[in-house]
Amino acid sequence: MVAPQGSLGTWDAKSIVLNMFPLLVVLSIIVLAAGITLEDAEEMLNEYGLLAVMVPTMVDMGGNLGAILSSRLSTRFHLGTTELDLRDRVLWGNVAAILALAATIFTALACGAYAVGVLFGFALPLSALLAISLISGMSVAVIAIVFSFAATYASYRLGIDPDDTTIPIVTNVVDVCGMVIFIGVSALVLGF
Repeated sequence: MVAPQGSLGTWDAKSIVLNMFPLLVVLSIIVLAAGITLEDAEEMLNEYGLLAVMVPTMVDMGGNLGAILSSRLSTRFHLGTTELDLRDRVLWGNVAAILALAATIFTALACGAYAVGVLFGFALPLSALLAISLISGMSVAVIAIVFSFAATYASYRLGIDPDDTTIPIVTNVVDVCGMVIFIGVSALVLGF
C-alpha cells in the first residue's frame, strides 16, 4: 500500500500541533457529555453505590481496548501489511482478541464489584452485576472496534499519521459512549 501525501510519517512539531489541536478541542467538548451523563445519573448512583465503584473501570477499559486495537492497526498500516480486507485473518484475530479480553475484564469487574458489595454490606445480585457489566462492556468493546477501524483508516487516507489521532479519538468517543451505555443498561437492569 502506498502512503498518501501529508503529515504521515513526519515528526514535525508544527504539523502535529496543527493536526491535533483542533481535534483535541472538539474531543474535549465531546467528553463533557460523559460528565453530564454521570451527573444526570447521580440519583441512581447514590441509591446503588456499587455502580459508582464500577464506573471508572467501565469507562477506562473501553478506551483501553480501543487504544490497543488502534495501535495494532496503525502499526500494520505503517508496515504496509494491511488493506482492511474482510478476508484478512490477522484483522479478525485482533477483533476476536479484543472481544475475548473484554469478556474477561468485564466478568472480573462484575465479580469484583460483587465482592466489594458483600464486604461492605450493600451487594446487588451477582446476576444483575454480570448483566450490567457484560452487556455494557461488550457493547463498548464493539464500539471501540468500530471506531478503531474508522479512525485509523480515515487518518491514513487523509494523510495524517494515525499514531497522532486514533487513540485520542477512540478513547474519548468510547468514554462518552461507555458512560451512556453503562448508565442506560444499569437503569434497565435495575428498573430505575
